[in-house]
Amino acid sequence: MKSRTGPPTLMPAVALAALGAVVAIPTLSSSRLYAAPPSRYAVVTVHRGDNLWSIAERVTPRGENVQDTVDTIAAANHIDDGDITPGQRIRIPR
Repeated sequence: MKSRTGPPTLMPAVALAALGAVVAIPTLSSSRLYAAPPSRYAVVTVHRGDNLWSIAERVTPRGENVQDTVDTIAAANHIDDGDITPGQRIRIPR
């Protein structure tokens, strides 16, 4: 029997790639992607004398924690230092 002594072929790599496609395509096509629900905001204009705490007190439901609302408002508006200015419009997550 004669052994083959030539350059290696790409046939094993092609066969492996085809097998991978046969397995991956049905798996990927049956998966579902879920997005987060859209966030809803009310927009409030800051008035003279307002601060995050006073705005949070106005919008926090009775019995809820005002500090949690302050933290949520600050995060939604990328406010790190708590500084807000009159005329500024801030988003209040609902």
